[in-house]
Amino acid sequence: MIKQGLISFALLLSFFYHFTTTLAAHAALSPAQAPSKNQAQTPAKAPSTTQPSVEPPSQVPLVQAPPHRTLAAPTDVTKILEKADGFSVFIRLLKSTQIIIQIENQLNVSNTLTIFAPTNGAFSSLKPGTLNSLTTEQKAQLVQYHILPTFISLSNFETLSNPVRTQASNTYDFPLNITTEGKWVNISTGLVNTTISGTIYEDNQLPVYRVDKVLLPLGIFAPRPKPLAPAPTPVLKPKNESSSSSSLESSDSPVAAATDASNGFSVARNGKATIGVAMVAMIFMWWRSFEIFFLWE
Repeated sequence: MIKQGLISFALLLSFFYHFTTTLAAHAALSPAQAPSKNQAQTPAKAPSTTQPSVEPPSQVPLVQAPPHRTLAAPTDVTKILEKADGFSVFIRLLKSTQIIIQIENQLNVSNTLTIFAPTNGAFSSLKPGTLNSLTTEQKAQLVQYHILPTFISLSNFETLSNPVRTQASNTYDFPLNITTEGKWVNISTGLVNTTISGTIYEDNQLPVYRVDKVLLPLGIFAPRPKPLAPAPTPVLKPKNESSSSSSLESSDSPVAAATDASNGFSVARNGKATIGVAMVAMIFMWWRSFEIFFLWE
């Protein structure tokens, strides 16, 4: 009986030891396991009475801006002529007269121009001292005379009306005539005749053409007399005033007085002649009657 009790107590202790060991091992393994779906779900929180914090605005724009495009650099006429080589005198004139600044400003605002660039040989063919004899204003006008205020391609020269306007001044002092013969473009200033010998540069704003002679304008090298201003139109008087004034003037003028005097003299002379004729007739009739009286007796 006591043996059976001891055996039962031993089994109970063994069972209890096994149970506690299993429970401790299970508790040690449970934190390392991945949370289940039920554990991942968190219960909904009760609404808080405090104001929610305002999130800063997003830095990403709602509408994506177009990519920024850098503006194209303006055409550099000086570099174009330097690269072409043989235009150092014309470049020096462009800079000294500051016409190059005007050209760059006009091209920056999308204006169009056409340039005739004389070569160094063209300037060498001028009489010695020609450029040095010019004033600063005349040098600027000479350079501007080589610039047209619009874009003219080679194929459009035949559509121009002469005289062609340049940037120098008016077409009376600075006339420029351009004609075409086939593929040749002829330029005449009245003092110089030349042709376009080549295209140095061309884009959608500016063509630069080569010329082998300096374009000498009449306004600088052979100025013409200014045209006379038209005579002012006479002011016509009203008809009544003109007739009355003419009648008064005719009556007061010496010619009119002489005419009236001659008319009066002619009337007086005619009157005397008439009286003389009447007296002769009366004498003749009296004499005739007297003769008849004596014959009757």
